[in-house]
Order: sequence, then C-alpha cells, then structure tokens
Amino acid sequence: MRDLAGGFRYLLAGQRWVFGHGRWLGFGLLPGLVSLVLYTAALIGLSYGADDLTVWATPFADDWTSPWSGLFRGFLTGLFFCLGLFLAVITFTAVTLLIGQPFYESLSEQVDRSEGGDVPESGLPLWRELWISARDSVKVLGRVLLYGILLFALGFVPVIGQTVVPFLGFCVSGYFLTQELTAVALQRRKVDLAERLVMLRARRMMVLGFGVPLVLSFLVPLVAVFLMPGAVAGATLMARDLMGESGADAPGEGPAGEPAPPAAPATGFGPPPVYDTP
Repeated sequence: MRDLAGGFRYLLAGQRWVFGHGRWLGFGLLPGLVSLVLYTAALIGLSYGADDLTVWATPFADDWTSPWSGLFRGFLTGLFFCLGLFLAVITFTAVTLLIGQPFYESLSEQVDRSEGGDVPESGLPLWRELWISARDSVKVLGRVLLYGILLFALGFVPVIGQTVVPFLGFCVSGYFLTQELTAVALQRRKVDLAERLVMLRARRMMVLGFGVPLVLSFLVPLVAVFLMPGAVAGATLMARDLMGESGADAPGEGPAGEPAPPAAPATGFGPPPVYDTP
C-alpha cells in the first residue's frame, strides 16, 4: 500500500511541477490538443458506426424474437464502444508522446535539471528517437491489444463481466499508460523496452498508484490534455526513483517520504532494494 500511495504522490508532484512552471505547462499542451482532435473524431465515428458493426457481426440474431435481438445487439454495441474507449485511453498517450516527442523530451530534461545532478541525454538524432519510440509503442500496444481482446471476451461472463473485468481493464490501462510515460525519461537514460518492463514489474503497486488515477481522469473530456504535461513530469520523477537517483520526489526523500536511495551507477538499474517486489 505504501508503494501505491507513492505512485499517486508522483502523479501529484508532476502536476505541481508544471503548474509551478507555467511556461512548460503551455508548452506541453500543444501535442495533447492535436491528439484530442484526432481521437474525438475517431470516437464520434465509432459511436455512429458501432450499431452497423454489431448488426454485421451478428447475422444469426436477425431471426430472434423481440426484444432479445435488440437487447443482445445493444449489449454488444456497448461492449464495442467500451473496447474502443479502452484502446483510445491506452493509445492516446503513445500517439501524443510520438507527436510531441521534442516537447516532452525538453520538459523531462527540465524536470531532471530542476532536481539537480546530471541531465541524461540519449545522444541520438531526433529521427532515431522517434523511430525507437514508435517501435516500442507498437510492441506495447500489441500487448495491450491482447489484454483488451481477453477482457472483451470475459465481458460476456455474467456478474464478472460487469464487475471484475472493468476493474482489471483500468489496472491494465494504468500499467501500460505509466510504461509509456516513463519511457520518455528512461529512453534518455538508454534503458531499452525489455529492461523498462522488468523495472516496472518490480514496482507494480507504485505503477498502478500512478497510472490508474490518471486513466480514470482521462475519461473526463479535455482532462487528458491538461494533465499530460504533469504526467510526463511525474513520470520523470518516478523514473529517477526507479534508477535509484537522488531527489526523486522531494530533496532527500523517496516516494513515501523515506530517505532516498543512493545514486545509481552510470549503467544498470541502481541499488537492489529499489527493485524488491511489493
């Protein structure tokens, strides 16, 4: 539970950071606004086309008596839209980070600079960073799609589909959302995707404490746009903790107000205690 609260603290700390640096808040809003327009258009299209998609996918229900055909297809339409919304929440961050790579790289570097110490740089040209980010995002989204299909199928199970499945959906969304956000800072530290996944699995509760509240807030229109800059800032602070760097949340403190671990060496993941599984 302490790691869970620590993850939420990083989310709040990131929002405080950008609101305390107003120029960077405005700077970080631009990619989110572009993504919002694209996703709004896509979801509006889905809302109009979901009925036709359901009818096309269920020709066997044409001969069912009323009201069973309408109820069944209405239920499926709702599931299709929920799946689309689930994928939108997950892919929104990846697409926004790809669109705003230069913006968020600069913001993340400024957070590192404000925390003191060295500011890691990838040393790669922009096109190479974009390629790595896009490639890793596709791999992550492939995993998300598998989870999404599984949860969609479980949605047909009575009771569980209406209670446990939505809860698991938010947890999966929050986990991979955090993975995408921390990638901005960790990629600059030359930590590849496989290593990042190992690091996050070792701190699952902290990852969920950061990502799940963010996913829930992203369900409110426009909120995702305004929270994205702070989410990148908070994820950078979390990345500093994952790497064992000092000053991760507040000077001299770790995520739960404990003394910060010693600084990480130039390579590797930092001191072993950071990766104890909760």
